Amino acid sequence: MEKRSLGSLQVSVVGIGCNNFGSRLDLAGTSDVVHAALDAGVNFFDTADIYGATQSEVLLGQALAKRRGEVVIATKFGMPIDDQHSGAKPDYVKRACEDSLARLGTDYIDLYQLHYPDATVPIADTLGALHELIDEGKVREIGCSNLNVAQLKEAKAAAGARPFVSVQNQYSLLARDPERDGVLDACDELGLGFLPFYPLANGLLTGKIRPGEPLPEGTRLATMPADRSVHWLSDEFQDRVSALLHFAEEIDIPILSLAFSWLLSHHQVGSVIAGASSADQVRANVNAVRELSAAQIERLNELSA
Repeated sequence: MEKRSLGSLQVSVVGIGCNNFGSRLDLAGTSDVVHAALDAGVNFFDTADIYGATQSEVLLGQALAKRRGEVVIATKFGMPIDDQHSGAKPDYVKRACEDSLARLGTDYIDLYQLHYPDATVPIADTLGALHELIDEGKVREIGCSNLNVAQLKEAKAAAGARPFVSVQNQYSLLARDPERDGVLDACDELGLGFLPFYPLANGLLTGKIRPGEPLPEGTRLATMPADRSVHWLSDEFQDRVSALLHFAEEIDIPILSLAFSWLLSHHQVGSVIAGASSADQVRANVNAVRELSAAQIERLNELSA
């Protein structure tokens, strides 16, 4: 599988988002997904300390077992786990890293990411703690998530020779904010790789969900609380998904392939880290990647604008 660079790291263009581990999947289910990914050439696994109520890291570490050296593990800190575990103060950054290392059963994290900006802490202080973790050999590269252009530039100026190598924000055919808010352009300016989260728009771009039809049992949207799913099931999204599905049928390319391949047509994107709840989903995601023509990309841009 093709790999792209995030700083010194080489990551597969299809990665695994691990938010199902410890929530929808137990150890057996996690192991099935992880081993299918490894067999398919995937080497990039993205988790966070809050996923699965802290169990995602535990299950990922157990599933990888003796294959740790074959993979790139990304995890995150900063989102509230509880009243005592949140934020980006230097002491907490170091404590959170130690906790993640213990849960993962490893002595280093390949990509350690600030999950959300902490307005109460100067970014220079957070970066100072992250640099100490690099010096100690506990972290190889550092990244961030949910930062805007101004925050990314501030972080770059404060980081010196060891800046963030990646930013992870929402991006898909149904959420093109990084183009409008300048984050993709900032990636070029600042030397950042981009990691899109919700690349399949919570399942709307998998082809399993058809506008106007009942949600298939067991899908993420079918199990999502109504106050969250209402956003994804809005008339606007349903209309856009219908248009994309029609185009997919017209050119005989599955919408899943269009969703992955359109993202990867942007050179800033390092890896598409989609969640998976089965080995079959992993294989489908890996096989979805293909080269799209310029005309196909242009039409997708029009339909999803």
